[in-house]
Amino acid sequence: MAELLERTVAAQYASWFRALADPSRVQIVEYLARAARPMSVGEIVGAVGLAQSTVSQHLKILADVRFVLVDQVGNARHYRINDACVSCFPSAADVVMGRPAPAPIGGC
Repeated sequence: MAELLERTVAAQYASWFRALADPSRVQIVEYLARAARPMSVGEIVGAVGLAQSTVSQHLKILADVRFVLVDQVGNARHYRINDACVSCFPSAADVVMGRPAPAPIGGC
């Protein structure tokens, strides 16, 4: 029988899947990835059509697992996609589905 995925790796992947378990968060990640630049909460609110407080909560969850990174710009925060984590995530899905694990990538 094949070995189990290491517990710490499984926990990391599970946190990523939890962070994307909401359709609004998937939309936010996709929007930031396509924009390919830091964006203010207001810009993101305008795109996804949710209340600012809701978008801020979603961004916090995404930042906690490092799918998005936060840049402080004066008193404002700008959010951008973390390209390293986006590169890791499809591999996470592959590993969970029994495909070979890729070499570790820093920043995820």
